[in-house]
Amino acid sequence: MTTTADVKRYREFLADEADGVFMYAALADLEEDEDLREIYRKLSESEVRHLDLWREQLRAAGEDDTPPPPSRRIRLIMWLARRFGTETVLPIIKTMETDATSMYTGIDVAEAAGLPSDETAHYRVFDALTKRQRNEGVSGSVIGRVESRHRALGGGNALRAAVLGANDGLVSNLALVAGFAGADPGQGAIVLAGVAGLVAGAFSMALGEWISVTSSREAAEAQLRVEREELAMAPDEEAEELALIYQARGLPREAAEQLARQIVAEPEHALSTLAREELGIVPEELGSPWAAALASFFLFAIGAIIPVFPFFFGSGLAFVVVGAAASGVGLFLLGAAITLLTGRNWLFGGGRQLVLGLAAAVVTYVIGGLVGGVAGV
Repeated sequence: MTTTADVKRYREFLADEADGVFMYAALADLEEDEDLREIYRKLSESEVRHLDLWREQLRAAGEDDTPPPPSRRIRLIMWLARRFGTETVLPIIKTMETDATSMYTGIDVAEAAGLPSDETAHYRVFDALTKRQRNEGVSGSVIGRVESRHRALGGGNALRAAVLGANDGLVSNLALVAGFAGADPGQGAIVLAGVAGLVAGAFSMALGEWISVTSSREAAEAQLRVEREELAMAPDEEAEELALIYQARGLPREAAEQLARQIVAEPEHALSTLAREELGIVPEELGSPWAAALASFFLFAIGAIIPVFPFFFGSGLAFVVVGAAASGVGLFLLGAAITLLTGRNWLFGGGRQLVLGLAAAVVTYVIGGLVGGVAGV
C-alpha cells in the first residue's frame, strides 16, 4: 500500500527525472557535434522512461502525475551551457550523475525497472565525455583497446591488504611500545603490551579486511545478477547503453554500435564488459576475502614484531634506541616499497614514511613518560 512517504519520494524522483529530460534535451539542441547530439538525445529518452515510471506510480496512488517545471539549478546549468558552451558544464553534470548512481538503491520498483544500472551507465557516459574533453579518451581508430587497461600491481585486494597491514602493524605497535617505554614499567610490561598489540591488531585487521572484501564482493555480485538478467531480457537496450559509452569516448557512432552489438552477442563476454563499462566492476578482480584477511594478518604481525623484538632481551634507553632504529629501517623500506605501486620517488616515499612513523613514536613516548610519572609507574 502506497504511503504518504512513498508519494513524497515519488514526487522527488519525478522532479529529478524531469530535470534530466529537460537538461539532456537542451544539451542535444545546443550541441553542434552530431555524435554527441545523438548521445544526449538517447540519454533524454532514457530519462523519459524513468519519468514515466514515477508518473505511473503516482497515478496508481491516485495522485497528480504532472511533472514539475525544471528546477532553478538545472536552468542555471543550461544557461551556463548556452553562454559558455556545453563542455563547461560536463564536470557539473558528471557530479550530478555520480550522486544519482545511488539514488535508487534499495527502491524495489526502481530496481525492478533497472533504474540504478541506467543511472550508473549515465555516469559512465559523462565520465568518458569529461576524459575525452581532457584528451584522455580513446580515439575512433583504437577499437581494439576498448577493453579495460591492464590493472596496476596495486589492484589486488590481497596486495593492498598486505601493504596496509604491514604499515599499520609497524606504526601502531611502534607507537604502543614507545608509549610503554616512556613510562618505563619494566621489560615484562613492555613485552606484554607489544605482544598483545600484535595479536589484537592482527586479528582486528584480518577481520576488517575479510568484512570489507566480502561486503564488496556481495554488493558487486548483486549488481552482476541484475546486469545478467537485463542482458537476457533486453539485450538491445544493453547494447545501446554500451554504444553510448563508446561514443562518448570518441568512437564514431556506427563503429560504437557495431562494437556494442558484437559484445552483446556473446553473453558471458558481454556481462564482463558491461560490468566494467557500466558498473565499474572488474569481475576477475573481486578478490578473495580469505586471501586478503590472511595477508593482512601475517603482514601486520611481521610489521608489529619489529619494534617489540629488542625488548625480549632487555629494557632501558639502549633498547628503546635499538627498537626505534629497527622500526625506522622498516618504515623507510615499506615507504620505498609502496612507491612501486604509486610511481613516486622511492627516497621521498621512504623518507615520508620514516618521518611520520617516528613522529608518532616520539609523541607517544613523551605522553607515556608523563602518564607514567603522574600514575607513579
